[in-house]
Amino acid sequence: MNELYKLIEDKIRASGYPRKISGEDVYGDICDQIEDKENGTYILLSKVEDDVIFEYTVTIMDDDFNLGLMTMKTPEGIFEVDFDA
Repeated sequence: MNELYKLIEDKIRASGYPRKISGEDVYGDICDQIEDKENGTYILLSKVEDDVIFEYTVTIMDDDFNLGLMTMKTPEGIFEVDFDA
């Protein structure tokens, strides 16, 4: 799992996101939000700080999920990561 968390962090940093980020926290946030949801594609929002909102585009499958796009909205700007690219 540590490799997955690092991959998430690296892609977010590569987008120019200027704040501290934890791949484990991002993964955990998504897992918490998709619990008990049916298969399909969802846009999930998470207010991670008073002035920061994460938007995840997630496809849920029977035993897995795919994080396709992540947008981070901050006072410093909007940063996007396409995890499918």
